[in-house]
Amino acid sequence: MTRRRVVLLFGGRSSEHSISCATAGGVLGAIDRSRYEVVPVGITRDGAFVLEQDDPGRFALDPARLPEVVDNGTRVSWPVSAASRELRVTDASGERSLGDVDVVFPILHGRFGEDGTVQGLLELVGLPYIGNGVLASAIGMDKHVTKTVLEGAGLEVAPWVTLTRAALAADPELWTRRVQSLGLPVFVKPSRAGSSVGVTKVADWAELDAALDVAFAEDRAVLVEQAVVGRELEVAVLGGRDGEAPRVSVAGEIVVTGREFYDFEAKYLDAPGVELVCPADLGDHELFELQRVARRAFEAIGGEGLARVDVFLTDAGFVVNEVNTMPGFTPISMFPTCWLRSGLAYPELITELIEVGLARGAR
Repeated sequence: MTRRRVVLLFGGRSSEHSISCATAGGVLGAIDRSRYEVVPVGITRDGAFVLEQDDPGRFALDPARLPEVVDNGTRVSWPVSAASRELRVTDASGERSLGDVDVVFPILHGRFGEDGTVQGLLELVGLPYIGNGVLASAIGMDKHVTKTVLEGAGLEVAPWVTLTRAALAADPELWTRRVQSLGLPVFVKPSRAGSSVGVTKVADWAELDAALDVAFAEDRAVLVEQAVVGRELEVAVLGGRDGEAPRVSVAGEIVVTGREFYDFEAKYLDAPGVELVCPADLGDHELFELQRVARRAFEAIGGEGLARVDVFLTDAGFVVNEVNTMPGFTPISMFPTCWLRSGLAYPELITELIEVGLARGAR
């Protein structure tokens, strides 16, 4: 059987660079090599495309040394037009071909990758790719836009106020009044960031200015969001093939016992105080309704390929927190774990994503 050539694209310019590398390490270690030839292309923190080592261990998530793409002097060039699918690399020995690309797997988290920018590049050069398109990626990356779209689709979201420094400076009393109308506690979040980077829980208004500074360091727009009291649940979504409805996994639950919230350290550095439970203890009706809500959220943003939908189960029902269009993808992340508990093992999940991407490219 002729192997398909898959470009694994990871790293990037965002603050989630290391998480993207760890995700790539997981995929490199599990992808079916009998079916796919992998070309690992890293993006440095400065945005250079380099040919990386095909070594899963190099990108292991070590709290003492987070993985990253280092500029090794190589330069990968995308096709010169949509009439070609040839990838080329330049190194110390000159320029050579890496062959024609069948599909690109952009495992990028955060801005300059998960937000539609790389998807737009791939569209321009005519390369098929895995995951969400330009619009869904852009919507999912921007929390303010996501909430607006979900609200328009009739889904419950937490009340929020979006701020910019310019708006605050122009009328501080107005914006202070709007923010404080949310009540305490609140979460302060960059509008376009993930992995809980730049997020602070505020339980006293005296803490607000410092929290805003942390969030504004990540993005020019910041959300102040009413804290929701409820069970924190996540489900994984796979886009269907040839017009089929999206598939939704069983639910996982995040149980926070000794931390303020599910922060970066708990997600990726094995910090204590959080337990991940999958499958979550839900009744049949609750799971059915959660899957319906997740499918509706995925469709509302125009989702394709994959997503993780995060919700709160409150006394009044489900509140959608976020639609993550490129969720964490290490073998222990919630996205593959939910599919494993639904009967789809990690290597099979990667194969399914690649095949859906190839099918979309053929269309």
